[in-house]
Amino acid sequence: MSDFFVHESSYVDDNVIIGNDTKIWHFSHILSHTRIGENCSFGQNCVVGPRVTIGNGVKTQNNISIYEGVTIEDDVFLGPSMVFTNVINPRSFIVRREEFKKTLLKKGCSIGANATIVCGNTIGEYAFIGAGTVVIKDVPDYALVVGNPSRQIGWVSKAGHKLNFNEDNLAICPETKERYFIEDNSVKLF
Repeated sequence: MSDFFVHESSYVDDNVIIGNDTKIWHFSHILSHTRIGENCSFGQNCVVGPRVTIGNGVKTQNNISIYEGVTIEDDVFLGPSMVFTNVINPRSFIVRREEFKKTLLKKGCSIGANATIVCGNTIGEYAFIGAGTVVIKDVPDYALVVGNPSRQIGWVSKAGHKLNFNEDNLAICPETKERYFIEDNSVKLF
């Protein structure tokens, strides 16, 4: 039996699993067949599902809809009013439910306020998507991505600090002192 909080103004449909210590605040709706992990937080005016899976420790700010086709791993941050899509070429007069594209947000990534994640893409582990960015392609682990259309402008640590690689392809996070190595456009933590 889970111990979670749902504000009285919110709705949770049948066949939903919500983990311990998760909080769902004002005017939100969790649709059926959705699974939400432990220690998550959903701000005001969020809609989740149906058939969405969300890991543990996910922080969802106000005004976010997480549609069918989206999977979110542990410790992801979703900034206020960021947007997911689930169809590439929507038309109000054509039903395209069978064409929903899968979108994956990997462990620890952060999505800035008002960013748009176009469906069918994967956001890598600990990647950082700047506010207002429109993501149109896969994002590598630890990548720092901004703009419309999205473009990579650097790399970040697990703690979210920009990494500055030296001539030996090494960088150190200024906060955690963790060491990172870059090779073949891929960053690894030592």
